Parts: sequence; structure tokens; C-alpha cells
Amino acid sequence: MKNEVREYVAEKSKELMAAFSCSQEAKDAAQKWLDAAGTEKEAEETKAYIAELEADIVTVDGLISFAESEMGAKVFGGEEKAKGVAAHGRELKAAGAKYCDCPACAAVEAILAKKDEMLG
Repeated sequence: MKNEVREYVAEKSKELMAAFSCSQEAKDAAQKWLDAAGTEKEAEETKAYIAELEADIVTVDGLISFAESEMGAKVFGGEEKAKGVAAHGRELKAAGAKYCDCPACAAVEAILAKKDEMLG
């Protein structure tokens, strides 16, 4: 992996780990990748990291569905707030977005945009 790609992914990985919306699994995968970056384990951890990120990123449709669920109402702090999140998801979809725009998903989307260069 080229050094500029490694540095970019490292920066975005730190943003991901700091995001309030980041899952523990994604944080753990990011840390493992950061620890392996530049070592003989980098290629192996890169594949595992990408697989975790692809599993964790939330599509706009997934965001809308979750926000409209009972669990979404609990997570987002009530039915009214959840309705607002669902409405935001519909706005994102109308604007052509593919993924949720929370800090974690935004960082994941940025990292996955470099997937080919990471695996290259």
C-alpha cells in the first residue's frame, strides 16, 4: 500500500474510532489495522478491516428502516426524534446519498472509497 493511502486511511480510522456512532467491532478492527499498518500483517488486517467496514456501514434505506422501528425510537431518544432521523434519511436518499451520514458512516465511506488502493 502506498504511504499516502496508508496515512489517509489511518487519519480516517482515527476519526471513525472517535465517532459517537462507531460500533465496538469497528473500533476494534480499526485499532488492529492501525497496529498492523506498515508491518508484514498489513495485507491480512486490511482484508479483515474492509470486511468489517462493509458489514457495518448503514445504507440510507437501512437508516430509514431503523429509525422507523421500535428500537430506533429507543436509540434516537423517542418517537419524535426517530421520525426526524427517518425524515433526514429520506432527504439523504432524495439527494442521491447511498449511506447514512453520521460521523462513523462518513468515515467508513471515505475509507472504503480507497478500497482498491488499500488492496492494490
